[in-house]
Amino acid sequence: MKRRDFLKSTAAMASVTILPSSVWALTKNGKLRTAHIGVGGMGNADLGSISSHPMVEVTALCDVDSVRLAAANKLHPNAKVFTDYRKLFDKMGTEIDAVIVSTPDHTHAPASMMAMNLGKPVYCQKPLTHHVSEARAMRKLAEDNNLITQMGIQCHSSDMYRQAVRLIQSGIIGKVSCVRAWSPKNWGYNGAAPVGSDPVPETLDWNLWLGTSPERAYKDKIYHPENWRKLLDYGCGTLGDMGVHIFDTPYTALELDVPRTINTSCRKPTGFGHPENNVVEYEFPGTKYTTESLKWVWYDGPGAPKKHEDLKLPEKDKLPEQGAMFIGEKGNMLLPHWDFPKLIVNGKYEKINYSPIVTVDHYHQFVDTCLGKAECSAPFSYAARLTESILLGVIANRFPNETLNWDIKAGKFAEAKANALLDTKYREF
Repeated sequence: MKRRDFLKSTAAMASVTILPSSVWALTKNGKLRTAHIGVGGMGNADLGSISSHPMVEVTALCDVDSVRLAAANKLHPNAKVFTDYRKLFDKMGTEIDAVIVSTPDHTHAPASMMAMNLGKPVYCQKPLTHHVSEARAMRKLAEDNNLITQMGIQCHSSDMYRQAVRLIQSGIIGKVSCVRAWSPKNWGYNGAAPVGSDPVPETLDWNLWLGTSPERAYKDKIYHPENWRKLLDYGCGTLGDMGVHIFDTPYTALELDVPRTINTSCRKPTGFGHPENNVVEYEFPGTKYTTESLKWVWYDGPGAPKKHEDLKLPEKDKLPEQGAMFIGEKGNMLLPHWDFPKLIVNGKYEKINYSPIVTVDHYHQFVDTCLGKAECSAPFSYAARLTESILLGVIANRFPNETLNWDIKAGKFAEAKANALLDTKYREF
């Protein structure tokens, strides 16, 4: 089943007319009734953070793992439980007000699109989607129907990153010509695909875990619950995981769109796992905060980043484990992951005068927006463009040392062989 056919089928099943974002079918006590798809791992954290809002009533829980589902249900005993999100929407479409999607990447779009076709606001974990075509489809549906949306990228709302945005846009280092960003995490796998199969645990619905992805035999400790990020069919590697976080602030500060070219250095593709080490070089069209064009270099995997003159720090300091460096006309700015920026001018640290900025609770911002009291800072109109940029790099990893040329308006590569990776067929399940 092609993605577009699946999306049509989800629209056909919609039993609720899509309403403007200011209209809510709230319960009698005025609370926002939430449905949570995926409640283990990050889904458990999302559940805790969303439910901590005093105006939230957790109404439905869904997970393919019965152990994780039971643990979440113990915390929210009044919520109805499901293993299949399609049944959740079919039975509770009129009893929920907003949906939180915290599944592995390959299920983000199928679950989110079904929720949006029912007119529901959606909070979806990063990266927004597994494929570029899905990101564009989700953005269009959200914008066409004025739906409230938020991608789960908590750092976007933090004071330290918002300070960095303010500083860059104030011109503290002049126009930026290059950004170098890195993470040594290893969400890659250079080995061969496993052979054979293992018994599926009684606590796991393997068919529903696979969802729209291709049929594959279950192997213990290969896919669920953690290692799926390493594998092409389910995750987006380190770039799709940490890259979204670390790209986010420079992407916002420089007001970037999507890149024109992408080139990756990595091992040859295996057809199963993402490479363990990648150097991805993007060229973005210039903006008012950059030079005529912007060079962006991403490093990931053990040992990242590679040594470079741009990454030398004053006082023989070591680089933070993860972060980004802005290279500007007047100096550089280092932005460690989850820390405040540092200004470097003429090889020395310079003091930064910070303006008061209050950290916003990213989860509560989504709830408050649903209640008409706030505005989401990472809606799908933004998240889809950021995710598209990330995913183009993920695709380039399949064509090492080749420059791919991206047509932003057409949504296609000049290189026809790469276009096959923009979309995927959805399995019927």
